[in-house]
Amino acid sequence: MPENKASVSVFAGPTSWIESDAVDQCHQVAALDGMLHVAGMPDLHPGKGAPIGAAMASTVLYPFLVGSDIGCGIAVFPIGLKRAVPEKLAARFPDLDTALDPERDADDPAWAVLDGDIPGGHTEGLGTVGRGNHFVELARIGTVLDGAHADRLGLAAGDLVLVVHSGSRGLGERILRAHTEVHGAGPAADPAAYLAAHDDAVRWGSLNRRLMAARVAHALGAEPTEPIVDQCHNLVEVRDGVYLHRKGAAPGDGQDVLVAGTRGTPSYLVAAHAGPEANHSVAHGAGRKMSRADALRRGKAKHTVEELRRTPVGSVVVCGDRQLLFEEAPTAYKRIEQVIGDLVEHRLATPVATTVPLVTYKTPEAGSAPQRDRPDHRGRRFSR
Repeated sequence: MPENKASVSVFAGPTSWIESDAVDQCHQVAALDGMLHVAGMPDLHPGKGAPIGAAMASTVLYPFLVGSDIGCGIAVFPIGLKRAVPEKLAARFPDLDTALDPERDADDPAWAVLDGDIPGGHTEGLGTVGRGNHFVELARIGTVLDGAHADRLGLAAGDLVLVVHSGSRGLGERILRAHTEVHGAGPAADPAAYLAAHDDAVRWGSLNRRLMAARVAHALGAEPTEPIVDQCHNLVEVRDGVYLHRKGAAPGDGQDVLVAGTRGTPSYLVAAHAGPEANHSVAHGAGRKMSRADALRRGKAKHTVEELRRTPVGSVVVCGDRQLLFEEAPTAYKRIEQVIGDLVEHRLATPVATTVPLVTYKTPEAGSAPQRDRPDHRGRRFSR
């Protein structure tokens, strides 16, 4: 253990739900060689070997601190729809478990968002959302909290947006496995080589969010748009010669960030302005307060599947995986209002607007017809 342990700061109020195990993990990370400062966000919770909701600055690069889903992030896309009836639109969402194949699906209109080559040459899983806490959500802008920032983003109350949360779909896992099979939780032996692969995964995750947004837009009869927000929260940034590892923490130095709530609560668009004491980072979401096993056990005792398909805000949940429906229930997460309040209290971000869910897509409904058998709104057959 190094003689001088790194500093640890947790940006949460005294009433915030922060598990002692997560704080302990922050201190364990602080004891690593080369570590300078660990900043825990208000959505901090325990992870596998390292905390989630933390930004960790070090002179040494540790791939395990970023984890396997390199490039995971959240993007926000404006979408123009004449009417937004959740039940009708939920039935039109495409199957985002079925990947786009560059050859088989070469004529799919979603490919228009691809500019150049596919990062890393990784063609598996393109246009798919994955599992866990990943989602694609149609939402409306609820309360505008800062008019100037909202105007800058081109948003007004009542506007519709697509919120896409997903990562590198196997590419990041492959990169981490290649490291851990040789070095375990140790530092990167060749930081430049790791960063080159890492950067491919970050670009791949961003492309994948664009592909999914395009797939959904076309399925709903709208034209795809460019994202107004696209921030990765699992990555390494080289900043002033220091490796800034973010695991479930979004870049907060002058960036716009969507801090995700749950499928039954609003999310918050914020203008982030975090400084060095927070490792230039902000929270990425509400953060879990229950393990998946606890959420499954407690949820089954309190709710039926049908109850969970409708949320307190009146939105519809598309999820054919019943276990995931319980694991990702809104009660499994911290209160998003508390997380945002902590960001404001510590002067890390300014809330801009809320997004209120209309349709939250997790997995296709059981028994739904494959999308390649359905014509799209242009009369062209989807081949996916």
